[in-house]
Amino acid sequence: MASNKKSGGSSRYEKGVNGRRSSKHKEVPLVMDTKAVFAALYGVCEENAAFFSGGSKGSPGDAAQRLVDTMVLIQGHAHNLEPVVSGFAAVYHHFDFDPHIPANGYRSLVKVVRCCLLHIIQKGRYITANRRSIFFRVAHNAKEMEAYCSALCQLRALLYLAQRMLHDNSHGNLFFHDESGLSESFVREYSSMHKGCFYGRCLGFQFSPAIRPCLQTLAIGLVAFGENYKRHQSGIGVAASSIFTSGKYAIDPELRGAEFERITQNLDVHFWKSFWNITETEVLSGLASMTSTQVKVNRALSVPPLSFDLPLLADHTASVTIAPPSAHIGPAPVQMRLISYDLREGQDSEALLSLARSEGGAISLSLGLKTKRLPSSPCLLVHFHGGGFVAQTSKSHEPYLKSWSQDLGVPILSVDYSLAPEAPFPRALEECFYAYCWALRNHHLLGWTGERLCLAGDSAGGNLCLTTTMRAAAFGVRVPDGIVAVYPATLLTAYASPSRLLTLMDPLLPLSVLSRCLGAYAGNEPQAEAQVEKASALSLVRRDTAVLLRDMRQGASNWIRSLLDSNAATPPPGEAGEKPPGATVRKSISEACFSSPHADPPVPSDASEFPSRKLSLRSQTCQDLGSNNHSTPRRAQLSEHAPEDVNFFLCKEADSSMSRDLFSVAIPPPAGPEGSEFPLGFEPLRSEQLSEMTMQSSPVVKDPFCSPLLAPDSMLKGLPPVHLVACALDPMLDDSVMFAKRLRSVDQPVTLCVVDDLPHGFLSLSQVCRETKEAADICVERIRAVFTQEDTPPEPRKHRKLERTDRGASASPLLAGPAEEGKLAVRNSDGGGATAWATANNSDAVVVVP
Repeated sequence: MASNKKSGGSSRYEKGVNGRRSSKHKEVPLVMDTKAVFAALYGVCEENAAFFSGGSKGSPGDAAQRLVDTMVLIQGHAHNLEPVVSGFAAVYHHFDFDPHIPANGYRSLVKVVRCCLLHIIQKGRYITANRRSIFFRVAHNAKEMEAYCSALCQLRALLYLAQRMLHDNSHGNLFFHDESGLSESFVREYSSMHKGCFYGRCLGFQFSPAIRPCLQTLAIGLVAFGENYKRHQSGIGVAASSIFTSGKYAIDPELRGAEFERITQNLDVHFWKSFWNITETEVLSGLASMTSTQVKVNRALSVPPLSFDLPLLADHTASVTIAPPSAHIGPAPVQMRLISYDLREGQDSEALLSLARSEGGAISLSLGLKTKRLPSSPCLLVHFHGGGFVAQTSKSHEPYLKSWSQDLGVPILSVDYSLAPEAPFPRALEECFYAYCWALRNHHLLGWTGERLCLAGDSAGGNLCLTTTMRAAAFGVRVPDGIVAVYPATLLTAYASPSRLLTLMDPLLPLSVLSRCLGAYAGNEPQAEAQVEKASALSLVRRDTAVLLRDMRQGASNWIRSLLDSNAATPPPGEAGEKPPGATVRKSISEACFSSPHADPPVPSDASEFPSRKLSLRSQTCQDLGSNNHSTPRRAQLSEHAPEDVNFFLCKEADSSMSRDLFSVAIPPPAGPEGSEFPLGFEPLRSEQLSEMTMQSSPVVKDPFCSPLLAPDSMLKGLPPVHLVACALDPMLDDSVMFAKRLRSVDQPVTLCVVDDLPHGFLSLSQVCRETKEAADICVERIRAVFTQEDTPPEPRKHRKLERTDRGASASPLLAGPAEEGKLAVRNSDGGGATAWATANNSDAVVVVP
C-alpha cells in the first residue's frame, strides 16, 4: 500500500511498491533497482551455496546438498529473468490507463516476480544469520528455498507467456482478441503446469503480510472441506468433519499445496457453491452479526412477481411496463434485503412488513420501545453481491453493508438474485433490473425520498451494476446517479490477458474455478451435481427423486410457456423452417436470446421510439424465448450495429520507437503447431494430475449484457459516472483497466482507483485487518461522491495507490497519502544515495548501495 507523494516542490513523484510511477520520464531508475535486487539475490545465494558445500561445516549431508542445489538453480532462473524483467519495466507503462494510474497486468506480473525475489533474499539472509546456530534446521530451510525456487520457475514461465501477449496484442490493449491461439495455449499450459508450490509454503506471498494468515486459514479450510465433501450430505457434517482433519494440512504445507491443486483443478462448480456458502450457515452468520455494526433495520424481503409501470425518463407522460423475471425458472418472487442504520419513515409500514420473509433467526427489524423514526433519506444505495454468479447472498455481505449504512447514513437495498447454474444468464440480470425498478417505484417503503441513487457491487455484482444500468437505459427509464464497481468482471470470455495469468497462483480465484463459474453463468455447466461417491443407497434415491421432480417441473413449465408463446404469435407457414421437437421445449435463454452469435442488444437512440402513452416491454431475452417469431419494427431498427462494429480493442497507432521497444521484449509465436511456448532449454514444472478444462465458447458471453466491455459505444454513452476500484494483484485487474479506457474513449466520466497488496474479494475480508478496512473505506468514499455529486471523490487518508479522475477531456490527478510501514516498498533517493527496500514481514531490511 505504498503511495506516491510529492517531493519538495517538484512535479515529479517517488516510485511506489512495485516500480509504479506517475511519469514515464523516470523509467531508468527502476532498471537500476532491478539490477540491485538481482545483485543482492546472486550474492546471498553464492554465499550460502559456498558455506553448505562443505568448507567450514565439513560433509554437506543430504539436506545441505539440497539447499546448495536449490541456490544454484535459483541463480540460473534469476540470470534468465533479469533481462526479461528489465525489458518489461521499460515498456509496461504503454498499457496504463494513463501516466497517473500505473496499473496493468504486465506491471502486476513484474511485481509478483520482484516479491518472490525479495522473499528469497529475506530467507537467504535469515539462513546466513542463523546457519551456525544449534537450533538451525537445514532440512526445514531447504524445503522453504525449494518452494520459492519452484514458484520462481513457474513465474518465469508466466513472463514468457506475457512476452507472447506483447507480440500479439496491439498498442494499449491487454486482451488477446480471440479464444483460440494464444488464449487456448494459455489454458492448455495452465491445465498441465504445477501450481501446488503457490498453495503450500508460498501461499499468498505476493499479498500484504497482514492478510496472509487469513488466506492460509481459508486454504486449510478448503482442503479439509474438500476431503469430507463427498462423505456427508449436510453442510454442517462436512464442516464438523473438516475441523478434525484440518490439522494435518496446517503442519504439512506440501500436502496442503498438493490437495489444494487437486481440488481447484477437478471439482465442479457445486463444490464451490457449497464451500463459499459456508458463511450462510446460522453459526457463522450469527458470529458475523454479533461482531458487525448493529443496525435498526435488517429486513429480508420477498417481492412478488407482478408487473408495474414506470415513467420514461425522456417523457414523464409516457410509461413503460416492467415485467417480472421469467427466464429459465419462470416468474418467482425476487429476494432482497433492506439494511438501515437508522429507522426511517416507511421502513416499518404495513406494506413493507407484508413483504418480509422469515429467516428463522432473530428479529430482523430492531425496534426499541421508543425508537426514533427519522425522515426519509435523500439517498439510496442498491447493492448487488459478488460470488462468481454461483454463490453467496446478501447475508454473506452483511458485515460491510451494515458498516456502510452507518458511515453513509443511507438505507441499503441488497438484491439476492438467483444463482447459476440452476439459473444462468440472464436470470440474475432480469432480477437485478426488476429490483432496481421496484425500488424506484416504491421508494416510500425504503425510507428514501427518491432523489439520489447509487448502484454498487463487487466482482459479479459489479458486472450486474453495469449491465443493469445499460438495461435501464435501453428501457428508457431513469438510470442511477452513479455506479461504484469494485473489482468487476467486465469480460466473461476466455480471452487471455497478462493479469489473468495470475490465476495460476491466486488462492481465491484460480483459472479453473473462474472458468467454471463463468461457464455456469453462461449455461455451459450442468445444473445437477454429479453423483456423490460413498453415499448411502437411500440418499442416492432421495437425491435422484428430487432431481427427477425438479426436471419434470421445469420441463412442464418450459413446455407450457413455449406453448403459450407459440399460440400468441405463430409464424405463417413457410416463413420459418421446422425445428426439432426438443428445440422448443428445452431451449435455454442463453441460446434463445440470440438470432446470431452476436445479436445486438436493444438500445433506443431516442425517446421517439417509444409510444406516446404506454409501452409494454417484456424482457428482451424472453421476447425471443419460444422461437424466431415476427420481428417488430423496433427490433429491426436496432440491428444497425453489426457484430464486427462492437470491438473493445482500442486501435491507437504507436510510433516507431514505441513499436521497437515492445518488439524488443515480445516473443513471436512458436514455429509450427507443435512448437513450445517457451524458449529452448526451459520447461516449467508440470502437474501430476491434469486439470479438466475445456475451451467452451458460447455466444452468450459475447453479449454486451453479459460482458459490458464488449458493448458498443452507443450503450456506453448511456452510463452515468462510473467509479472503478480494482486490485493490483487481482486476475480481474485488466477488466477494470480496459473498461476505464473504453469509457474514456467515448468521453464518459470515469475514475479508476487501484489498491495494492490485497486479493480479489477484499470487501468480504474487510474485518480481517487494517488494510482491507481502509480499502473498503475507499469504496465508501466513492459512493459518497455519487451522493454529493462531486466531480472528484475526496482523498482517502491511506491505502490508495494512485488515482486519476477522467471526465471527458479534462483530468486532474489525485495524489495518494504517504507510504505505510510493513510493505514491500522501493524508493529512490533524489540525491544519489542508497536504494533500499523493506522486506515482506517488516524485518531484516535489505539495503544495497550501487
